[in-house]
Amino acid sequence: MISSDVIRGYNDTIILYLLLNEASYGYEISKNIKELSDEKYIIKETTLYSAFNRLMKNGYIESFFKEETHGKRRKYYRITQAGIDYYREKCTEWELTKEVINRFVREELINGNNH
Repeated sequence: MISSDVIRGYNDTIILYLLLNEASYGYEISKNIKELSDEKYIIKETTLYSAFNRLMKNGYIESFFKEETHGKRRKYYRITQAGIDYYREKCTEWELTKEVINRFVREELINGNNH
């Protein structure tokens, strides 16, 4: 399980990734995060909706209502062009982060061999 402290800075990237191909709604996004991470990361509802608000405030996503089959309206989110640009920026940042952190990882300690 991934700690929420470690992944906090990348919740926006994860959500934007899931919106790249099609609009989606909160529960579906949460379910997809859980499935795509092989249940190693489960986003809390408050974290998810806080991210939606932040992303909308910055113009990276927009929301709209869509009627469901039983007449109930559901709030969907879709990525904007600014969101796509921000997603690219965050992916570049992630590559740099991985490169730097990997310089401080000692593989032999991870695998339990500390000799």
